[in-house]
Amino acid sequence: MAGLRCIVVTPERKVLEETADAVTVPLPDGELGIYPLHAPLIGRLGAGELRVRQGEKLRRFYVEGGFVEVLNDVVSVVTTRALTVRELAPDVLHQQLEQVIQTRAAGDEAIAERNAQAARLRAMLRIARRGE
Repeated sequence: MAGLRCIVVTPERKVLEETADAVTVPLPDGELGIYPLHAPLIGRLGAGELRVRQGEKLRRFYVEGGFVEVLNDVVSVVTTRALTVRELAPDVLHQQLEQVIQTRAAGDEAIAERNAQAARLRAMLRIARRGE
């Protein structure tokens, strides 16, 4: 079975370009597993864990927003933010999460933004604790 080619880019850099057996991307309402011969698609990314599997090797990344395109066994992820596990410091993330939780927010928009920020930090913390 032929593999996938996975490319992950942000406005600042190319984060990843390698072959993969499977790629799992976060969507706003769940996850999408992509395997060779997947139907073409374009989807909106959510904030969460991007997983790239090649054999027994599993690489994890935190991605935040953007788009995924699948076409001819090429998975292209264009995201505003992509961090490797090594770039995620659990102690720092935990401290930031505590600060966000303790922040008072007034009004619907401020509360929604605080909750979204807390959700992003929780996702990063989960990925950091799982490791590579």
